[in-house]
Amino acid sequence: MANSKRNRMKVYKFGGASVRHAEGVRNLLNIVSGEEELFVIVSAMGKTTNALEEVFDAMRKGDTAACEAKIAEIKAYHYTTIADLFGSTEYRIEEVDALFEALRKAVTTNKFERNRAEEWYDHIVAYGELVSTTIISAFLNKEGVSNKWVDMRKCFHTQARHKDANVLIEQSKTPLRLAVAGAESRIFVGQGFIGSAPDGTTTTLGREGSDYSAAVVANILNAESMTVWKDVDGILNADPKIFPDAVKIDQLNYVDTIELAYSGAQIIHPKTIKPLQNKNIPLYVKPFGNKLAAGTEINGTAPTFTTPIIILKRNQSFLRLRSRDLSFVLEEKFPIIFATLERFRIKTNLIHNTAVELGLCVEESWHLEEVATALQEEGFNTEIIEKVELLTIRHYNDELLNKYVECDDFIISQLTPDTVRYVRPL
Repeated sequence: MANSKRNRMKVYKFGGASVRHAEGVRNLLNIVSGEEELFVIVSAMGKTTNALEEVFDAMRKGDTAACEAKIAEIKAYHYTTIADLFGSTEYRIEEVDALFEALRKAVTTNKFERNRAEEWYDHIVAYGELVSTTIISAFLNKEGVSNKWVDMRKCFHTQARHKDANVLIEQSKTPLRLAVAGAESRIFVGQGFIGSAPDGTTTTLGREGSDYSAAVVANILNAESMTVWKDVDGILNADPKIFPDAVKIDQLNYVDTIELAYSGAQIIHPKTIKPLQNKNIPLYVKPFGNKLAAGTEINGTAPTFTTPIIILKRNQSFLRLRSRDLSFVLEEKFPIIFATLERFRIKTNLIHNTAVELGLCVEESWHLEEVATALQEEGFNTEIIEKVELLTIRHYNDELLNKYVECDDFIISQLTPDTVRYVRPL
């Protein structure tokens, strides 16, 4: 899309770490103040999604008391932030109270059905974004930044695919544009990560899906730019918490960013780039603590990046399959295998095959044993190795191999002229 067709709307996305406490919310206020046309996408505060996953686990086990106790703990955490922001421990936000009561009733008055596990997961964890945006919208209004709270479940129509849905952009254009059109305020606050299936049930877009939400908003509203505000100086070539010699990348093109995200780099959600690339919308990754810093720019014209990039994905499992009749896995069995993984929403991060054996590094899942059983019924011997990690080094050199690839007990290794990957026990 030509720049002349682009409007003045910007899209800002704030992750959970950015708004985990009152100080972070005040910093968000500082960043958005002065903007005239802005759509703000916000994640759940701090580790709220993890806490809501504990609520889901307790419901799954039928432990009503644990559900109620955890919800009370989450509510208290949010009201600590509210008290700080609004200056009183007695201050109440009716919409927040209503959300927590709806959550409590949902998990204590309904019986968990295993065949609806992903649907229940989405319903429960979505409350994190609903609560955080309600608090932030109220605080911004209090501080004179007039804004409109937007329920993204009414704007984003998605596939009937829980836990990892894609937004149906064509079907979402009208509701999102109607939510924005004619509003007195030109500042909007909406949730990342959530949408709704054709049957009206809440869906989520995959962990870290708020980046994707913001990109879809930018696409539909023809935004001039999208900015992700993080607790780092920009995109780094490695996680500085694991690799202390990480360095900042000033520019990336769309293709390199997609490759990095696919390899597991925790920089931008893998589905984020396409909606931006389709309309040539630049993406900025900037430090939350310094709104004037340049950060990293992602666009369609940046040169190919050749500095080494190190990506470590933990919380993985390794699934090894061998055909009992020694038939050729690659030629005959792939459709069965990957259809089974898709049915149970298992994400694959590495594939390694021989003629009769297939190795898959996959995300941890409570359905992995079910997958193994289903594939055994299809004629495979199966083995699950839990608690492994996947190390990827793009643009590697001998120094990096000697420094970070020191184990002899790796499960699988893959080496190409550009990239080395190891699956190894934690």
